Amino acid sequence: MDEAETSNIFYVPAPSLPSITPPDSYDPFRSQPVPLIIDNGSSNLRFGFSTSTSPHSSPNVIAKYKERKFNQSLLLFGDAIDAESGAKSQGKTPWEGDVLLNFDAMENALDYAFVRLGIDAEGIEHPVLMTERLCSPLHSRALTSELMFEQYSVPSLTYCVDSVMSFYHNNKPASGSTFGADGLVVSFNTASTSVIPILNGKGVLSHAKRIPWGTQQSTEYLLKLIQLKYSSFPTRVTSAQASWMLHNFCSFATDYPAVLRSLKIPANMRAAERIIQFPFAIPVIEEKTEEELIRIAEKRKEQGKKLQELAAKSRMEKLAKKENDLQYLTNLREGKSENKREWMNTLQVEGFDDDAALDETIKKLEVDVKRARKKDPDGQDDAIEEPSFPLIDVPDADLDEEGIKEKKKQKLMKAGFDARARARREKEKEREEKEAEGRREEEERENNFDDWAARLRREQEAIMSKIKERGRRKAALSDRKSAAAQARMKNIASLAADERVSKKKRKAGAEDMFGADDEDWQIYRKLNAAAVSSDEEEEFNQLRIIESKLLLHDPTFTAQHTHASITSQRSALISAFRPQYEEGDIEGSARIHLNTERWRVCETYFSPGMAGVDSAGLGEVLQGILARFSEAEKARLVKNVFITGGPSQFPGLQERLHGTLRPILPPEMHLGDIVHAADPSLDAWKGMASFANTDEFHQVSVTAEEYQEWGGERIKRWWGGNCNSAV
Repeated sequence: MDEAETSNIFYVPAPSLPSITPPDSYDPFRSQPVPLIIDNGSSNLRFGFSTSTSPHSSPNVIAKYKERKFNQSLLLFGDAIDAESGAKSQGKTPWEGDVLLNFDAMENALDYAFVRLGIDAEGIEHPVLMTERLCSPLHSRALTSELMFEQYSVPSLTYCVDSVMSFYHNNKPASGSTFGADGLVVSFNTASTSVIPILNGKGVLSHAKRIPWGTQQSTEYLLKLIQLKYSSFPTRVTSAQASWMLHNFCSFATDYPAVLRSLKIPANMRAAERIIQFPFAIPVIEEKTEEELIRIAEKRKEQGKKLQELAAKSRMEKLAKKENDLQYLTNLREGKSENKREWMNTLQVEGFDDDAALDETIKKLEVDVKRARKKDPDGQDDAIEEPSFPLIDVPDADLDEEGIKEKKKQKLMKAGFDARARARREKEKEREEKEAEGRREEEERENNFDDWAARLRREQEAIMSKIKERGRRKAALSDRKSAAAQARMKNIASLAADERVSKKKRKAGAEDMFGADDEDWQIYRKLNAAAVSSDEEEEFNQLRIIESKLLLHDPTFTAQHTHASITSQRSALISAFRPQYEEGDIEGSARIHLNTERWRVCETYFSPGMAGVDSAGLGEVLQGILARFSEAEKARLVKNVFITGGPSQFPGLQERLHGTLRPILPPEMHLGDIVHAADPSLDAWKGMASFANTDEFHQVSVTAEEYQEWGGERIKRWWGGNCNSAV
C-alpha cells in the first residue's frame, strides 16, 4: 500500500463511557426568577439557566432496562445508555420524526435535566423558554404545556423556533434597539430541513416551508448504500458509525453531474476516496515447535500404517472368502448329478436358476480373484481369453427347448464380447493417434516454434471468442427489447401457430407428427440461442490444454494471458469503486471505501427523489418561497442567507446554495454572502438565553394563570414563535 492510500485511512472511533459529574449547585438561583432555557432537540437536549455561559447537553434518548446481574430495573438517559449494551436496542426518544409525541420519555428527560441542574424544590420556580419545531401541531403543544404547568408548576412558559433563535443570536441588535433584521434562514434539523423568511425581525411563517429530509434520513441512506456495496461485510455497521462518517467525510457538490463525470476516471475516484478501517481481530495461530511437528508427523505415519494394515487384512479376508466360494461352486459343478431333476433342485437350493447362472457366477469369481491377487505387474487383468460358444453354429432342429434358450444366450454373450473387443481396438487406435499427434506437435514445436505458438494462440483466441459471443447472447436475451429476445418470441409464436396439423384435425385428436423430421428439433436451439451447447465443456477442456502448453513452453505467455485471468479481471472503474482484497486479508476485508457516496448522500437534500422520497428539493423550495415576495422584499431576504444545523458545516454547502440561488434571481439583484451559524449546535440555546434576559421575554410568556383560564393551547404571538403577526 502506497503512502497516498495510507493517508486516506481513517479509523472508526471506539465508544467511550460517559463521565460522571455531580449535579450543579442550585443555591445561587434559589428564589431568583432566572429564566430556565431548554433546547428540546431531536438528537440532543440542552438545558441551563439564562445566566450560564454554556448549557448542559445530553443525547435526548431514554431506555428502561432490567439489569440481569442484580435483577434491577434501570431508567437510563443520554450517554448512560451506552454503558449497557442491552439497553441500546430499547432506547426511544420523545420525538416521532419531527413531532413531539412520546411524553413519557419527555417527562423522564426533563426529570434528568432538573436533577442535573440541582433543583430540589417541589416545583420549578423559574420561567421556562423551550424550543419547538416549525409548524408544530397544536395537540403536541397543548400536551407539552400540560406537562410543564401541571407536573412541574412552572410560573410561565414560552415557545420559540430554534432556527429563528439561532438567527437572532448571530444578528443580535445593538443595546437598546429592537430586533429587526432581514434574512432567509435555512435550518438543517435531525428529521427535516426548513426554510424561514424573516422580514423586519419577524418570521413570515405563512411562507415558510419544510421538507421531510434531515440528518437522520441521510444517515440511514448512507447506511443502506454501504450495506448494498458491502453485502458481506464482516462487521456490523451501526447508525452511530454511519452518522460519524456522514459528518466527517460527506460534502456537497457544486455541480453533482460534473463530479460524477470526473469520478469516471479511476485515478480521480481513488484520489477522492476515504478509507474507513473498522476493528478486526487477527486469528491466533498456535505455533508448534519442531519436536511437536515431528511427533505429529510420526503419529500420522503410524496411523497411516495401521489403516493400510487394516485395509490389507480386509482385502485378504475378502479374497479368502471368494476363493472358498469359488472352490465350493467349482466342486459343485464337477459333482453334477446325472439326474436332471435332482440337479435342478440342488441348483435352486444354492440360489441358481440354471447351469448358465452357475457358470456366470463362477466366471465372475475367477475374475475377481485374479484382480485381487494382482497377477499382472501393472495391476491389469490377464489377457482375456476368447470364450467358446459351441451352440451358435448348431442348427435349431438339432437342439431341444433348453438348448435353443442356451443358444440365444450364447449369441448375446458373443455380441457383447465382440462389442467390447471393438471398443478396445478403437481405444487403442485413438491412443495411437494421440501419441502420433503428440509426436507431430513436438516435432513442429522443435522445428518451428514461432508458428506453433502462433497457431495455439489463434486457437485460444477463437475459443475465447466463442465463449464471449455466447455471453453476449445470454445478455441480449435478458433484455426483452433486444433483437435476440424479439427473434426468440417470433420463433415461439411461429411454433405455436404451426399449421402442419390443421386446427380442425387437432380438435379431432389427430396425431401430432412433430419430431418425425430431424429439422423439427432445431426449433429448440432457436428458442434458446444462449443455451449451453454440448461442445462447451469440450471447448473449455481444449482451452485449458492449449493454455497449459503455452505456459509450459512459451515464455511470453504468462498467467495473465489465460482465459481465467482475463475473465476474473474487473474493469479499472469497478476496482476503484470497490477494491478487492486478497482472500485471507482480514485487515483489508474490514475496510469501507467511500467515494461516490460522499457526494450522493448530501445531494439528496436537493433531490430527495434519489432516496425514494416524494418531495421537492431544497432548490425548488427556495424558488417557491422567493416567488411569493415582491422584488424589494426578495432583495432584502437574499442579502442575508443564514444556514444553521449540523450539516451547515459540511464542505461545499455555501457554494452549492449560491449556485442554486443565483439562477433564480434577477441578474441585477445582489446576492449576499451565505453564512453559517458560528456554533450550529449551541447558537439556538445562546440566542434563547440572550432573549430571556430582555424585557420582551416576559411580555410573550404564557403565565400559569393564563393557562388555567385558556388551557394548554394558549400561545402568544411574537417574532420568534410559530404564531406571529403578519408582516
